[in-house]
Amino acid sequence: MSKEIINLDPKKLWENFYSLTQIPRPSKKEEKVIAFMRKFGEDLGLETIVDEVGNLIIKKPATPGMENRKTVILQGHLDMVPQKNSDKIFDFGKDPIELVIDDGWVTANGTTLGADNGIGVAAAMAVLETDNLQHGPIEALFTIDEETGMTGAFGLKADVLNGDILLNMDSEDEGELYVGCAGGTNANMKITFKEENVPEGHKAFKLELSGLKGGHSGIDIPLEKGNSNKLLNRYLWHATAKKHGIRIAEINGGSLRNAIPRESFAIITLPADNEKDFMECVKEFEQTFRNELSSVDPDIKFGAKPADMPLSVMDKDSQEKLVNTVYACPNGVIRMSTDMEDLVETSTNLAVVKSEGNKVEILCLIRSSVDSAREDLKNMFTSVFEPAGVEIVFDGEYPGWKPNMDSAILKTMKDVYNKKFGKIPEIKAIHAGLECGLLGGVYPNLDMISFGPTIRFPHSPDEKVNIETVSKFWEFLLETLKAIPEK
Repeated sequence: MSKEIINLDPKKLWENFYSLTQIPRPSKKEEKVIAFMRKFGEDLGLETIVDEVGNLIIKKPATPGMENRKTVILQGHLDMVPQKNSDKIFDFGKDPIELVIDDGWVTANGTTLGADNGIGVAAAMAVLETDNLQHGPIEALFTIDEETGMTGAFGLKADVLNGDILLNMDSEDEGELYVGCAGGTNANMKITFKEENVPEGHKAFKLELSGLKGGHSGIDIPLEKGNSNKLLNRYLWHATAKKHGIRIAEINGGSLRNAIPRESFAIITLPADNEKDFMECVKEFEQTFRNELSSVDPDIKFGAKPADMPLSVMDKDSQEKLVNTVYACPNGVIRMSTDMEDLVETSTNLAVVKSEGNKVEILCLIRSSVDSAREDLKNMFTSVFEPAGVEIVFDGEYPGWKPNMDSAILKTMKDVYNKKFGKIPEIKAIHAGLECGLLGGVYPNLDMISFGPTIRFPHSPDEKVNIETVSKFWEFLLETLKAIPEK
């Protein structure tokens, strides 16, 4: 069914999106899509630049009669979040996305779709290659690695763009204009443990927690979905505190900082005599989780099955340190905004808990639209992990984007939307790390807006984009380009 989407309207946009889905482009592995986009720009005969970090800039002159308009930067990111269901055989490094049209939505078969931000990129491509549009000078900026570090935005130099207005096409609710976003910081914790022999008389089991919906760790964090790392650790803490004799050999939960973890696993051992009580306890916890999360994660599964005996287990002191600090680790919404209704101000996502060798890594993403609140949350992390003897390092900090309610492009786009669709679009800020904050730091005089079609469940295999809103997004973009004021 994949190729059927090229028959959808607007045709040029969907054709470009289909092409992007056929090219592997997970974050930090964008070489193929960079080469594709470079050829795309050069084949159109347009000035095409690849900067030293891999960002692409494609410049298109104004159409006749529009030469005196302000220059617009159309901006999107090339990478996508690589997430799949555990039963899906798929290699994001080489396999094309399998597209499905389902009741007015485009989704993927068991993987992330890449509509975040493939639809925005495809729209800019359609503008670049279509000759019969009305627009002033265009600079299309395609950044890399937005999802795992904003490497492209961090590395952009101040001498490659000349634009006055930046249209970021990376928002996920049609009919809304975004004028601000959260900043973020990575929190990286590490526990080094001693490997010990498996105690005599022990039996090995694999704990599996799955069936959660996950989602975007910024946009979906107020939905209070289950966090598989928190839930699995909750059981491990209980089993350790109750002296059931459990010993942890391996643990592996989550994969990306900006995705709410959907699945977590652990290899544990325990005295064979305790097997019956252990299995009953696991069932009780599964029912508890289902009761608590029935409205947001009704398909949660928690179980245990026999496993091969591991070569070693974690020493008891380190195991206790692990389950106690993960239990205490802040997660979810910390504070709602008092300035904008229904906006999360500060949050954190306990994204990854993974053992390798004799170390366990615990990775979190802290977000806040208020710098002082972000610093306060960092201090909270430090107060949990440092006294326990856990190594903690913060890195990858990026700024938020402060709303400018006097923005000229905001006024223009509100007027355009009202004339086109008969209503005023909602003005919002987003609890996610749009690149506007970083780009505004490099080009402080840019007037910026973020907008896009309706996308649901980004960063998860349930990701989908609404077909009707893609058409409205495209029409809105074209009308906005016509209405850009003179220099």
